Amino acid sequence: MATLSINSIRKSFGTVEVLNNIDIEVEDGGFLVLLGPSGCGKSTLLSIIAGLENSSGGDILIGDRNVNDVHPKDRNIAMVFQSYALYPTMPVRRNIGFGLEMRKVDAREREAAVQRAAELLQIEHLLDRKPGQLSGGQRQRVAMGRAIVRNPDLFLFDEPLSNLDAKLRVEMRTEIKRLHDRLGTTTVYVTHDQVEALTLGTKVAVMKGGVIQQLADPETIYDRPANMFVAGFIGSPTMNFLSGMLEQGDGGLVLRHSAGALALGGLQQDVGAFVGREVTAGIRPETLDVGQGAAGLAGVVDVVEPTGPDTMVIVSVGGQLITARLGPKARPKPGDTLNLSVDTAAINLFDPTTGNRI
Repeated sequence: MATLSINSIRKSFGTVEVLNNIDIEVEDGGFLVLLGPSGCGKSTLLSIIAGLENSSGGDILIGDRNVNDVHPKDRNIAMVFQSYALYPTMPVRRNIGFGLEMRKVDAREREAAVQRAAELLQIEHLLDRKPGQLSGGQRQRVAMGRAIVRNPDLFLFDEPLSNLDAKLRVEMRTEIKRLHDRLGTTTVYVTHDQVEALTLGTKVAVMKGGVIQQLADPETIYDRPANMFVAGFIGSPTMNFLSGMLEQGDGGLVLRHSAGALALGGLQQDVGAFVGREVTAGIRPETLDVGQGAAGLAGVVDVVEPTGPDTMVIVSVGGQLITARLGPKARPKPGDTLNLSVDTAAINLFDPTTGNRI
């Protein structure tokens, strides 16, 4: 195991800059998730860490060793890709151990390593099958087993669950989490799926346009997003944004919006400098509920979406659409007027000019 230091990494393809001064420190045994939309630079950064791509500037350190000029095979890393990249003519046993075979590891030592990995991943019964006889989830386990037997300093995952169906993604996500808990190997994981990021990572780097928008633990990313991009990217349904004027009322701060006023008595931010200015309130759907409260929003129901455990209700508040995550038995009808109470302690206020959290 080892720490990972990413220091001022830059990458350009001609005049196109895809990474701009990336700085990240990952502790020994940490799990870093690189999260962002397609084209944000996350896979390029992973390739630079792996040595598959050269940077235009900056340094990569694995432990105390600068690996800028070290060949990928000498970095003691193991990668798991979106495509399983298994040898179709080899049985699972040899697929897992082939890297060790190429390194001329003794056959008995190699077989013991394969057996340990297979037991860890619960695929001992598949060792004599070929990849064509396996399901997608089983193939991904084999790919992970091939990485495990190398006993690397660093695991690198490049969107490993993208080819799986929804149920298998959940199962494999749990498997990866369990694997990390048992092995404790420093891990870098690339995904565009914010659920994977929040459930797996000890640290999440949200990226956009080759720039890290926020680097923090999952709880901070979710509860205190650094800007409106992070706030809107994280969460399903996404965070609501309500624009209005921040005013000082008799009972405290108030957000004067297009359909009335929202009392901000429980607000956790120091926003005094923004009184009298336009702000944007970020409100998570689960912090809204039906009821009469000191802080509330009234609007007209636009769409109702039952999902089983929840009912998503989209409400028009003065022309601004707000989504509320309500209980499964809530069944308002389109056209109904709905009063929503708001947990103001969970509200985030943003500067609409910069998009940054105030």
